[in-house]
Amino acid sequence: MAIKKAKKEESAVKIISKSDAVSAVKKEDAEASIYFYGIGKRKTSIAQIKAYPSSKNQSEIVINEKKLEDYFTISRLADVIKSPLAVAGQDKKFSVTVKVSGGGINSQAEAIRLGISRALVESDATLKKPLRDKGFMTRDARKVERKKPGLRKARRAPQWAKR
Repeated sequence: MAIKKAKKEESAVKIISKSDAVSAVKKEDAEASIYFYGIGKRKTSIAQIKAYPSSKNQSEIVINEKKLEDYFTISRLADVIKSPLAVAGQDKKFSVTVKVSGGGINSQAEAIRLGISRALVESDATLKKPLRDKGFMTRDARKVERKKPGLRKARRAPQWAKR
């Protein structure tokens, strides 16, 4: 199907096919939508990471549609999140979008760190060794142990009384 636009006889008739217009839009979107995906988990936190290559030498980290500084007000946790990018030397080369849920702020930060590390390795496999040496590629499998029947907590038994 063709869409015709014409003004008086002075201007030329422009014929644009719908498929050409759609393909031009898709090319622009394809360049912007190329990303590397990684999932990070820690305790009950799950982080889904999309790392977009940044051509402008600007790095931006957005977590649940908030900037990094707004979501994690504690600077130590912000450093935990940025550490895989710093170790890999990719500080200014990626913009990161994060969707994280569950757990506390510390476990969320460590889940994001694991997800960013996995996304970086997906982009460049040579980064795996330095990230693994720092311990960023290992999933911390520790979770809270369940409470057992007859006990106060997971292992804490009721206090024994002689009389």
